[in-house]
Amino acid sequence: MDVAAEGPRTPAELFDLSGKVALVTGGSRGLGRAIALGYAAAGADVIVASRKLDACAAVAREVEAMGGRALAVAAHCGKWDEIERLVEASYDRFGKVDILVNNAGMSPAAPSSLETSEALFDKVIALNFKGPFRLSALVATRMKAAGGGSVISVSTTGALRPMPMFGPYAGSKAGLNAISVAFAQEFAPEVRFNVISPGGFYTDISKDWAEPGKEQPVLLKRFGYPGEIVTAALYFASDASSYTTGALLRVDGLGQV
Repeated sequence: MDVAAEGPRTPAELFDLSGKVALVTGGSRGLGRAIALGYAAAGADVIVASRKLDACAAVAREVEAMGGRALAVAAHCGKWDEIERLVEASYDRFGKVDILVNNAGMSPAAPSSLETSEALFDKVIALNFKGPFRLSALVATRMKAAGGGSVISVSTTGALRPMPMFGPYAGSKAGLNAISVAFAQEFAPEVRFNVISPGGFYTDISKDWAEPGKEQPVLLKRFGYPGEIVTAALYFASDASSYTTGALLRVDGLGQV
C-alpha cells in the first residue's frame, strides 16, 4: 500500500476492515470475543478458534448476524498439529488471512516456584508462547507472499511487572513480546507485528478476583471492560497503524510501570 500516494483518509476509512479476514484465537469468550465482534462490526470476516467448537460456533453466529462471514474451528493453540489444521481450514474457507490475533492463553497461579510442576510449566509455555510462535510463522509466511498483513499478540502487563506465583505466565508472555519484535524484523515490510498488553479486565475468568464497582489499585480506579480492548485491536489491524510495527501498547489503566 502506497499511503503517501493515496492522500488523506477519514478515520472511518482508516479503520475500515471490509474485505479483510481475521483469525482470532481464544475468540470464544472474554477479550477474544470482544475483538472478534469488533472486527466484524468494522466489516471483517472472522475465524473464531478455541478448544470448544460449540463456543466458537456461538460467536460465529454473532458475526454472521452482523452481516459478516464466519468460520468456527476447534483447535488447541498450544499444539502444532492442531495449529496447522487451523491454518489450513482458514485458507480453505477464505483463501487468505489478513489479520491474526494471538489471544489464546492461560494464567494459572503456582503455589511457589519450587512447587511448580513440569506439567504446569509446559502447558503454560505451550499455549502462551510455543503455539503463537508457530501460528505466527505459518500465517505470516503466507501473508508476506500475498503482499501484506497484520499480526497482533495479546500479552499482559504481568510480563512487564512479574509477580510471585505467576512466574511461568509472566515468562511466557515476555517471550511472546520478544518474538513479536523478532518477527516484525523477519517479515517486514509486508507484515506488521504488534503487541497489546492488557491489565486487569472484567471477564468470566476474572470474576473471582475482579468485582465491578470495587475500587482497584490502578490510576483509573477500576479494571477494564472487554469492549475497551477493541479500539487497540482495531488500530493494529487496520491502516490506521500502517507505520507501526514492533510496538507494544499497554491497555491497563495503570499509569507508569
